[in-house]
Amino acid sequence: MPLRTSEEYLESLRDGRQVYILGESVEDVTTHPVLSVPTKHSSIEFDLAQDPDLKDLTQAELETIGETVSRYYQLPRTPEDLLKRRELIEYGSEVGLSFPLFIKAIGSDCLNALHIVCEALDNNEGTNYSPRVKAYRDYCASNDLALAGAITDVKGDRSKLPSEQSSPDFYVHIVERKDDGIIVSGAKTHITAAPYVNEFLVLPTRAMKADDSDFALAFAVPVNAEGVKVIARPDSVKNQFDFPLSSRHYHIEGTIIFDNVFIPWDRVFLAGEWQYAGALANTFATWHRFTGLSYKGPGADLLLGMAQLIADYNGVGKASHIKAKITELIQYAETIRVFARAAAREAEFHAGIAFPNPLLANMGKYYFASGYHAALRNVQEIAGGSVVTAPTSRDLANPETKEYIQRYFAGAEGVSAEDRLRVLKMIMDMTASEYAGNWMLATLHGEGSMEAQRLSMYRQYDIQRCVELAKKAAGTN
Repeated sequence: MPLRTSEEYLESLRDGRQVYILGESVEDVTTHPVLSVPTKHSSIEFDLAQDPDLKDLTQAELETIGETVSRYYQLPRTPEDLLKRRELIEYGSEVGLSFPLFIKAIGSDCLNALHIVCEALDNNEGTNYSPRVKAYRDYCASNDLALAGAITDVKGDRSKLPSEQSSPDFYVHIVERKDDGIIVSGAKTHITAAPYVNEFLVLPTRAMKADDSDFALAFAVPVNAEGVKVIARPDSVKNQFDFPLSSRHYHIEGTIIFDNVFIPWDRVFLAGEWQYAGALANTFATWHRFTGLSYKGPGADLLLGMAQLIADYNGVGKASHIKAKITELIQYAETIRVFARAAAREAEFHAGIAFPNPLLANMGKYYFASGYHAALRNVQEIAGGSVVTAPTSRDLANPETKEYIQRYFAGAEGVSAEDRLRVLKMIMDMTASEYAGNWMLATLHGEGSMEAQRLSMYRQYDIQRCVELAKKAAGTN
């Protein structure tokens, strides 16, 4: 099957899936007033793949089937393959005005993690999961599927392991094992793009112990499978003047309910091997943090561009204090890219594929998450209070107030009130709106919390080497 068009992707979502938003069932996610916006945004992924000028970026050969497929489904054999993947994710984010496209990136992060961990599992335990992972990658690539990763369980009491919870449904788990497959129950939450992908690839969210074997689970399932339901997080319809970014580009996350869902064995990639749950979760996390590093650059560039533009419109674009803040934004944007490129170039190799350097991927994700609020502050300081107090598009359209707004909200010489207001609204949308609050939280917790990166960095760095160096310098034994 050739790479799909955006129209084919949209048509594939009209499959009888059960999606809910704001307490109502959704008949068609492609026409729903809220869900149609992220669905249309996601379709950009397929438009890019159809552009012949971008073929080298968006397409690659999948050696197992000998076909040209989406680069997301490539087996990355070299650091150069990882650099191309990074470039593709960044370009999609740039086209999406800082919003990544996501409908293949996260799912293929899961596939790559399974490729590595399942080979080790098969070699150590005599299981036969790797051929299933290979076959599923071939299936996703051949059908050019949109694929979401479903990792985070609802967890219940966070101080307890899955087997210790008051309800087993706080973690997705095996209810019954049958000759032809398993029955699963539970829920996954925070799942990006859940309402508008073709399939979910489900992985464990944490390390487990022997009593948690029924929760050590990885599998793939179509969104429209019987017993699968998606509850989408709420959003609202916005006008483009007052919300120039989030009226056109955003993603919707969802909670996925698995209500006694049947999964055939050929789609099961972990079923009770609890010793490998943590390895799978951590391997996915490194892949996903590399994805995060890859898509964050355009957002940082957009913050920088807005800050400089409003400074110019306000007539202070060359002031020294403005330049100082712009320089900090330059550092923020380029340091993100440095970590992403370094994680690719200093890749490790596992199961025959290139794996982003875990230490550098975690350091980079920690850097962009910890620095995001400071970046927003720089933009807000430069822009001023009009970001949240300026009149709206309705005031500008009202004949009784239009003349006053045009007179009093103009900027530096030659800058109209409308143009200045448009930039202020863009800054509001990206730094002070409901969307901005969502994105701030997503920056902290997306790709894993900052505490998860601290733990990963601590584990991965050779601290003992430094201790020995300190002993040598101090002259101690």
